[in-house]
Amino acid sequence: MDIRPLTGGLGAEIHGADIRNAEDFDAIHEAFATYSVIVLRDQIASPDDHLAFARRFGPINVNRFFKPVESHPEIAMVLKEKDQKEAVGEGWHTDHSYDQVPAMGSILHAIEMPPFGGDTLFVSMGAAYDALSPTMRGFLDDLHAIHSSRHVFGASVQDSEAAKSGRLGNAEAATQDARHPVVITHPMSGRRGLFVNPVFTTHIEDLTPDESDAILAMLYDHCKQPEFQCRVRWQAGDITMWDNRATWHKAINDYHGFRRLMHRITVDGVALTP
Repeated sequence: MDIRPLTGGLGAEIHGADIRNAEDFDAIHEAFATYSVIVLRDQIASPDDHLAFARRFGPINVNRFFKPVESHPEIAMVLKEKDQKEAVGEGWHTDHSYDQVPAMGSILHAIEMPPFGGDTLFVSMGAAYDALSPTMRGFLDDLHAIHSSRHVFGASVQDSEAAKSGRLGNAEAATQDARHPVVITHPMSGRRGLFVNPVFTTHIEDLTPDESDAILAMLYDHCKQPEFQCRVRWQAGDITMWDNRATWHKAINDYHGFRRLMHRITVDGVALTP
């Protein structure tokens, strides 16, 4: 197994591993804990293999809003057809931050890829936190923020292309609101990191709306610096796994006229603590 870091602070690609081989799991798990984003190249995996691998990390969290793979309801289909313009997940976000117990991570399998484009960007929330001044870190450490699914998956967005095409649905289930620390201690590494994101976080508690908007805007601009990022360039067969407690991600929608199909499994996490 050959593990190659993608950048100086986040991500690694792994060659020579096989998710079907239980003997490879400990090394893969260690790499995941170390790098937060891992790309397992050249996998030959069926949906059942994908599920078996995910279950080694924990129970499956079935997404409420994505269209599932017909034969495997635990697997969400992430799809953009060649005639569609909108890609799901174009904004910087953390999957399931609107849940009371956010997901540990997501495991995405590239089934059909465009000839170019369709990359995914990631940001290290630990690196972003470390780069803040001690005064700002101290200010943020005791704050909490509210996250919600309502404005992203609810009735107000049912005119979107993703909803009209059936890629997203079940708007009546978008009732989740959750309160989490703005800064968390990662449950595996113990590293401190930011836990707010532009898509699902609505506001910071105990601040005025203007104060909350200003602090969040500052943090979002800070987190988007390239020094905190890595970029995954996909090939069909790749499986990428990321830690939702340690990263943001976003899909790059630059492959109009081509089909892109991915299978995503999300794994349950644990309650977050400051």
